Amino acid sequence: MKQRVFEANLALPDAGLIKLTWGNVSEIDREAGVIVIKPSGVPYAEMTAESMVATDLAGVPLDAKGLKPSSDLATHVVLYRHFEKVNAIVHTHSTNAVKWAQARRDIPAYGTTHADTFYGAVPCTRPLSQEEIVSAYEEETGNVIVATFQERHLDPLSCPAVIVSGHGPFTWGKSCQEAVQNSVVLDEVAGMALGTELLNADIASIDQYLLDKHYYRKHGKDAYYGQV
Repeated sequence: MKQRVFEANLALPDAGLIKLTWGNVSEIDREAGVIVIKPSGVPYAEMTAESMVATDLAGVPLDAKGLKPSSDLATHVVLYRHFEKVNAIVHTHSTNAVKWAQARRDIPAYGTTHADTFYGAVPCTRPLSQEEIVSAYEEETGNVIVATFQERHLDPLSCPAVIVSGHGPFTWGKSCQEAVQNSVVLDEVAGMALGTELLNADIASIDQYLLDKHYYRKHGKDAYYGQV
């Protein structure tokens, strides 16, 4: 797990999704009762597989004398608790996605590039209250993400991403590799959506039948994209 999480974290700067230490990847093994996540504030050039931090499912480090886990761990714990089919989570401050977070807007599904990965708009949460931020910021960030999906009746596997208002994106998947890939796609479609609105302020979301075609040709029992 530590090797996979280490490699996934290194993939973030390689993909241009983070600067400095602005990001993290985690993976969960529910049967073993373990979460592995990037250490807090450690430069990527100094990280090793062994420096990844292992915790229990409540986020308590298994090695009390080891490095501190990412400060976003509590958010990951909440998401793992509620999104039971998610096995890996990525958080970044990627430029295009953060623009939508700061604008406090969903990212609409304007085209098939978006529809290949996200079934509909990527939601933006409501802003956290002052009380939520002061009391338990990272945990409440997870709670507001979960509440957004519950209130909108969204499936976290059909829309494996969210924009936290004023903050930035979280993505997830069944593996570290998939979660990182979803972060790459998210930032690309965020940039495409912004450019689309600049060119046509009155543009509407993609037609439902085209959204269905592109999403389901890659996902579900009738998917036919790629090799068997």
